[in-house]
Amino acid sequence: MIGRFVGGRFGGGGAPQVPDRPAVDPIAEEIAQMGVSVDALRASVRRSGSRLPPLLSSQLRQLGDLMRDAVADIAIRGCSTEQRVLLNAMICSYVPTPLQAYLALPEAHHDEEAAATFLFAEQLATLEQTLADLLNQIRIGAVEELSTHGRFLADKFSAQDAALQLQQPPSERDPLRLEGQSWQH
Repeated sequence: MIGRFVGGRFGGGGAPQVPDRPAVDPIAEEIAQMGVSVDALRASVRRSGSRLPPLLSSQLRQLGDLMRDAVADIAIRGCSTEQRVLLNAMICSYVPTPLQAYLALPEAHHDEEAAATFLFAEQLATLEQTLADLLNQIRIGAVEELSTHGRFLADKFSAQDAALQLQQPPSERDPLRLEGQSWQH
């Protein structure tokens, strides 16, 4: 104990060892959490079962599939912060909140012809269209990024293109080659 005190005061002791932890990518962690949230939302829709009219159940399942595809796409292709925030809001708030509100309504409002069902179906259709647009933006963004990178490479190496061309030495006639020679009888 005294040795540690004296060593610490006079520089004799080394710095305490901090265990190495692998660096965690916060974006990858956020995307993984979105995947978990999508799975939870899809499970919630399945658990709702008969309490949802077939129209809403179908729309919610379709939306869940699209969200799962979107999460997989951004995990592979990446996306902007705004796109990630929008997708996360759709997964964690824009779909689950109205779903819970709809399920909290009395059974009389769960009919296929009820105004609440119609209103929720419209909201889901709007979300599906927004999600389709978001997926398209993510895919177009990846194509644009590749195109921009290609233009950069073409511009960067176009001046060097001439220097990279091999100069062909003047061709000597091959005595065994008969092409181009006049035919003699």
